[in-house]
Amino acid sequence: MEWGFLLAGLFVGIMVGMTGVGGGSLMTPILIFIFHVQPAIAVGTDLLFAAITKAGGIWSYWHHGVVKWHVVWRLAAGSIPATLITLWVMNATGMHDGNHTEVITKALGIALILTSSALLLKAPLGKLLRSQESHPVVSAIYDIRENEVNKALITVVTGALLGVMVTLSSVGAGALGAVILLFLYPRLKGVEIVATDIAHAVPLTFVAGLGHSAVGTVDWSLLMYLVAGSLPGIFIGTHLGVRISDRMMRPLLAIILVLVGIKCLI
Repeated sequence: MEWGFLLAGLFVGIMVGMTGVGGGSLMTPILIFIFHVQPAIAVGTDLLFAAITKAGGIWSYWHHGVVKWHVVWRLAAGSIPATLITLWVMNATGMHDGNHTEVITKALGIALILTSSALLLKAPLGKLLRSQESHPVVSAIYDIRENEVNKALITVVTGALLGVMVTLSSVGAGALGAVILLFLYPRLKGVEIVATDIAHAVPLTFVAGLGHSAVGTVDWSLLMYLVAGSLPGIFIGTHLGVRISDRMMRPLLAIILVLVGIKCLI
């Protein structure tokens, strides 16, 4: 079983290195459906796994000055309280004891389908919005978004929704967060969106993971095996990513996530 966990970490690390996403989206379903790990433990362990594997990226992006910290604080103002409330509800309802497994699985399915949709629609959605800027409806949406107070409030609410989704399923902080930032902050460069998204995802998954740990839904030995496998996987994935077209890998990953999401829902 230990070798299986190492290989799972290796596989997910390669996918993360090649595509930039897939940590929570792939690891939690693998733990649940292949290794038959209890859903609450799979989510809790994967949250800390995601925090550890993404933490290295913060320093690099911070050093290059591409993290938009005011956006991170807005997202965190919604996501951290929402995470703590969700953890309290999970604890109060006994979800961490294995109860309400179906709720966690359904939440995972919805999060996977939303994430896969975000992967597929990110580029065409951005082009569509830019091409239809003169349309009355799109123009009205842009006017609401361009108001700084509205933008701040929408960002906080978005962070809260991400906090609930990530705490329940460990999915959504990556691709879904990036698409939302693309819409709310269109003037940000691609690298700034990625950097800001990661800078928010790390504390969110870390706090959620610690909360799961406090109620006993983190398997520390499992976490060590996953991390040990992922480190060489990320190294291999970053080198393969240079040779394999992102246009091919992201749709393939999205299709896999849709299929797994559907399995979670049926």
